[in-house]
Amino acid sequence: MLNDKKGEGDAFLEKKSFKNTGLRLIKKGQKGIVHAIFSRFGVIILLFALQIILFFSGLIWFQTFASEFFFGGLLIGLFVSAYILNTESDPSAKLTWIILVMALPVFGTLLYIYTELEVGHRSLRERVAEISEETKEKIPQEKEVFEDFSKKDAVSIARYLKKTGSFPVFDRTAVSYFPLGEDFFETLLAELKKARHFIFLEYFIIDEGIMWGKILEILAEKVKEGVDVRVMYDGTNEFTSLPRNYPKLLRKLGIKCRVFAPLSPFVSTHYNYRDHRKIMVIDGNTAFTGGINFADRYINEEVVHGHWKDTAVMLKGKAVRSFTLMFLQMWNIKEKEPQFEPFLSFPTLSPENEKGYVIPYCDCPLDKYKVGEMVYMDILNRAKHYVHIMSPYLILDGEMETAIRFAAERGVEVKLILPGVPDKLSPYSLAKSHYSRLLDSGVEIFEYEPGFIHAKSFVADDIEAVVGTINLDYRSLYHHFECAAYCYESDCIKDIEKDFQETLGKCRRVTKKTIWKGYAFLKPLSFVLKIIAPLL
Repeated sequence: MLNDKKGEGDAFLEKKSFKNTGLRLIKKGQKGIVHAIFSRFGVIILLFALQIILFFSGLIWFQTFASEFFFGGLLIGLFVSAYILNTESDPSAKLTWIILVMALPVFGTLLYIYTELEVGHRSLRERVAEISEETKEKIPQEKEVFEDFSKKDAVSIARYLKKTGSFPVFDRTAVSYFPLGEDFFETLLAELKKARHFIFLEYFIIDEGIMWGKILEILAEKVKEGVDVRVMYDGTNEFTSLPRNYPKLLRKLGIKCRVFAPLSPFVSTHYNYRDHRKIMVIDGNTAFTGGINFADRYINEEVVHGHWKDTAVMLKGKAVRSFTLMFLQMWNIKEKEPQFEPFLSFPTLSPENEKGYVIPYCDCPLDKYKVGEMVYMDILNRAKHYVHIMSPYLILDGEMETAIRFAAERGVEVKLILPGVPDKLSPYSLAKSHYSRLLDSGVEIFEYEPGFIHAKSFVADDIEAVVGTINLDYRSLYHHFECAAYCYESDCIKDIEKDFQETLGKCRRVTKKTIWKGYAFLKPLSFVLKIIAPLL
């Protein structure tokens, strides 16, 4: 079957040559503003505009009944606010909804009801729960490994991750740390060329250019060799990066492709839940994760916000099976008869002398657990000497801010490295709104002067670390599908801390006097955005 497609695929690859690279790429598709207007996304915008027009038309009609409307709205607002206070929502989210409902009783109430009804993702929630239940024993925990890890101070994380997602603890797994996208990319290409059985890619952003072009060339060659190649990306790419028919274009090359939550002309709360994960698995023996997407800015071939600082890890050994399962769980959401074998049965080449433990894990926004946030908070609460953090965003709920401040207040050295050049002004202003209270508690804050920090990492006490996709913001901690690798006593931890210290040397320290330096115009914006931060 693959042979029948070779001619068509070869001809298709040669439609476009990328300037100065010699790469043969898929012909670039329509995107950006033009794509937005003439795509399904344009229909969404049209529907939103229609809703706004109808809303304000209704207000004009209600002027005749102004007093009745005012008192009726007040009663509705009080009743709904009381209901919200008694839900199990995050306290910050409760406050946001109450303010919205009291300010705009009818609109706020309808929006809240609409959100709570889970329009568009109820079936997704049920399907995700079903697959999670069916696969929780696919990778059993090795008894001896868990017993050994139970003697460690971090056993609390292992117990929590076992309860929330059946994520096993693994030993005999080598973890390599990449302090820059360029380092990651070079190794990634070399590992892709070694593939013999399957390649799985699940990434939030894929953008046409040098980085993706080189990867795509290898993937196309591997398909010819009989390798099972599967690509999955988030539906927001339809608007920002890729044409809506991109899956069809990849299939012409023999590459299986799926889009998670593609944009559609029906407004749905489903769009709140994006696949923000970055996973690559090769033959069940090698896996990559971290903050790096497949776009040229991640390897500094395209300069957007100064130097782009990002990180990733490569796993080799038994722990890779967890990333294989994570990918297959997401891939099989729409399959009536999901298949997990033989991909979980490939023999694993485990390094015999590799010390330490690794727990790959993911966070699903559709269950009751806040896995990403809880792992970070557990590290903060157990730390004795230091916790060093890199994150592109800092939009914290009350619990997370308290955990960071409490760690500093009990004498732990807490240092945060955040962007010196923002990619978006609204999250940058919200991050700065936390600075003053954190500084008061003794947290040290630094901003990366050369450009934008996109890394997501925690390292503590030279003994444990997390590298993954999970930002310190509401999007990652509440609304996105995320993943990460937790490492304990692994050799990579010293490399993560070394990179933190080297990055620190390129940062400016933030003080109470310099918080808003150069960005004073954002301070009023932060007050407004703070109210609706949980909904952003």
